[in-house]
Amino acid sequence: MIKKSLVIAALVIATSSIPAPANGHILDLTTGNYVSLAALIDDLESVQVVFVGELHDAIPHHQAQLQVIRELIERGDKIAIALEMFRADGQQVLDDWSNGYLEEGVFKVIYERNWGMWPAYKPIFEYARKNKIPLVGLNIDRNITRQVSTNGFASLSAAELEELEGVSCDVDQHYQNFIRKALTRHLATPEKFDYFCEAQLVWDTVMAQNLLAWHRQHPEETVVVLAGNGHAWRYGIPEQLRRRAELSYRILLPEVPGRQDRSNTTGAEGDYLLLGLGQGELH
Repeated sequence: MIKKSLVIAALVIATSSIPAPANGHILDLTTGNYVSLAALIDDLESVQVVFVGELHDAIPHHQAQLQVIRELIERGDKIAIALEMFRADGQQVLDDWSNGYLEEGVFKVIYERNWGMWPAYKPIFEYARKNKIPLVGLNIDRNITRQVSTNGFASLSAAELEELEGVSCDVDQHYQNFIRKALTRHLATPEKFDYFCEAQLVWDTVMAQNLLAWHRQHPEETVVVLAGNGHAWRYGIPEQLRRRAELSYRILLPEVPGRQDRSNTTGAEGDYLLLGLGQGELH
């Protein structure tokens, strides 16, 4: 029987260097009950896709990602890790790293062309290499998202639109409301805010397409996707995936006091709220 595929976007629970979350540290947004880590993992194993938000610069979130990956492996799941941090056109580099063909110094140079904060992500990449876990690039060419965020989706050339086959830009009120709440540091003029929302939506859509393409080629794998809160919430990548495939999923979001906490986060945005993991700059 083909094993279910599990997708986890940016997991945030706890790590070997931080006490594991006891009962009461994970809030089920659907029932209002607190659950244990074991109960959470039980639930995640019942679905095909799990999205979990992260703050990119919050080291405890990345430490937590690693623990959840380990929990799934220890339960016998076959895992791949999909990354907002790498473009899809960098897949060969990720394959070479996982298979042990690249030294760290060489890989780090390439990684830093794609992303930053290597020390925060390094333990995850090392664990993947040690255990020969496939890594999957999800991201889009930054020139395109930069163009959209600066001048809007309508400014893309015919050639750029051809690269975005199947991508539209229907930013609705739900999407705008979440972006206003979660990404306040990006707010500018109304026009620029609209462009920013369009860029986020293009980003979400392309990552969902790349994720679905991997799932279809590797349905036996548990895929762990690391992505920021602005992509992992229900109206981000999950919504774009829902429009393209019938896959069951869960969404885990980290508590960010004042912006994404017990007072203002509901089942409309995610399935679980992960508490007490520390704060960083929201992305």
